[in-house]
Amino acid sequence: MADLIPIDDPDDPRVAAYRDIKERDLVGRQGLFIAEGETVLRAFVRDAPERVRSLLIDGKRADKLGEVFAGVPEGVPVYAAGQAVLDAIAGFHLHRGVLAVGEKPAPLSAETLLARAGPRAVVLVLMGIANHDNLGGIFRNAAAFGVDGVILDGDCCDPFYRKAIRVSIGATLSVSTAWLAPGQDVVDLLERHGFQGLALSPAAGETLARLDPPARAAVLLGAEGPGLSRSVMDRVRTVGIPMAGGFDSLNVATTSGIVLHHLKFARS
Repeated sequence: MADLIPIDDPDDPRVAAYRDIKERDLVGRQGLFIAEGETVLRAFVRDAPERVRSLLIDGKRADKLGEVFAGVPEGVPVYAAGQAVLDAIAGFHLHRGVLAVGEKPAPLSAETLLARAGPRAVVLVLMGIANHDNLGGIFRNAAAFGVDGVILDGDCCDPFYRKAIRVSIGATLSVSTAWLAPGQDVVDLLERHGFQGLALSPAAGETLARLDPPARAAVLLGAEGPGLSRSVMDRVRTVGIPMAGGFDSLNVATTSGIVLHHLKFARS
């Protein structure tokens, strides 16, 4: 069991990083982030313990978290408070009762991520995914199907935003993630590294079920509604997912799961 540090005053400076969480979500935390919930915390401590800076828990949950505490590096403080104090610190009712402050990883370029990939690899390229639920769902699928990395453009939301982390059940903290440079030509980048771009389109003549996965595949996904730009779509391979009842589109996170499942098991 970790040595719990009791917190009785919501204004205690030791827990300042946890204060008014929702408001600070909007302005950023200068290289830090908040992880929320027991499932997320377990994933964080398992996959990136070196980036855990502190924990704040409802003291009543301590007995269930022994395995988590064992994985926290020595010297990382674990603060414990009652529910009322916890709620006052966070600025809302924290029914999950478990928080952590973590440090974001050093930024990784898309060029570096692709160069590190093996001869058989799958990456996701996300463009304009500004909804945290969708982003978190995509990362969850990326972890479930073992992608080699996720690349985001500058119009995507932050994968280290608290809600995105929670929806991904911690996958945004472990999946290798990189960013495109401003103005970078993503199709040219993929081609230089031997990746074939795959984009979903209801107008595609080729169906996903018949796709023989390329050795190095990059699945490009755009925001629901506008989707990918025509300048990108015209330069990559398009595939479709036939649907019933006149439907021509799926939620982007759902789409990512279907495509990644096919790419993983069609090549097994």
